[in-house]
Amino acid sequence: MRYKGTHPRKFSEKYKELNPEKYQQDVEKIIGQGKTPAGMHISIMVNEILDFLQIQPGQIGYDATLGYGGHTRKMLECLKGKGHMYATDVDPIESKKTKERLATLGYGEDILTIRRMNFAELDKVAPDVKFDFVLADLGVSSMQIDNPERGFTFKYDGPLDLRLDPSSGVTAAERLCELDEDELVGMLVENADEPYANRIAKEIMKTLHKGEKIETTRQLHDAIERALSFLPKGEQKEAVKKSCQRCFQALRIDVNSEFEALYAFLEKLPMVLKPGGRAAILTFHSGEDRLVKKAFKQGLRDGIYREVARDIIRPSAEECYQNPRARSTKMRWAVKA
Repeated sequence: MRYKGTHPRKFSEKYKELNPEKYQQDVEKIIGQGKTPAGMHISIMVNEILDFLQIQPGQIGYDATLGYGGHTRKMLECLKGKGHMYATDVDPIESKKTKERLATLGYGEDILTIRRMNFAELDKVAPDVKFDFVLADLGVSSMQIDNPERGFTFKYDGPLDLRLDPSSGVTAAERLCELDEDELVGMLVENADEPYANRIAKEIMKTLHKGEKIETTRQLHDAIERALSFLPKGEQKEAVKKSCQRCFQALRIDVNSEFEALYAFLEKLPMVLKPGGRAAILTFHSGEDRLVKKAFKQGLRDGIYREVARDIIRPSAEECYQNPRARSTKMRWAVKA
């Protein structure tokens, strides 16, 4: 890969991080500095998940969010060549790479079935199969965040897309043009608890009504920056950064109908679990966690689950240091009656 200067700057030039299997020493060095290599995803709370799921050889499991395949790989190791894993992901780009990566490690179709579909359709993943264990990691993979072409980050300029499946649905840029100001305020509050939702929505609508476009991640960032220009200079930089994170999150949730998918997943989850089957869910913001908590508590009251997590489980301080993207993680679990 040719690039200017002594170090690659663009995502597409980072040949070492984009091929971590070939440059393991470099990747380990980056991880040791408490950073996530570009194009790679570090699995969160692996030990806590495995401790709860208690996977035994011969069991059948389901990873609802394949991503980079880190959790899937660890669960496959617990099966020791016996049993079967199913996994789903809507992202055609990353799921293909992960399938190839796991196949090279010896996890072929005899023990691992990967389907490109939304976890809302978990009842169709293996219709005649009941699972001993299920995992759903609701976070966006680092590979998606780091690639500017996907539009998940405001750190680099790129198309304002935010779709987990770039081949279907409307982009975040198109979605902004469909909303009126009140709808945008509601989305920012409901999906991200954005404190400056009214000001940001007003500025975005003002920009669009003037005939200016918000089609790139930088253009959205600049609109948010203008909306918060009333803040004291010393507070602006950090406030803009946090509001950008929340607004991008809110748009991503909306564009991908993530709450609707989670509703469907939680409703169907008991149907696919064996008696005594275990389910663990990782969430990354309060809206998701509230839905999971409510569904599990209701399932316990209705006798669907025999036991649920009374309190959330969080990653250790050591893990958060090694992987800062783990900080907002919350884990909840349930056991089928």
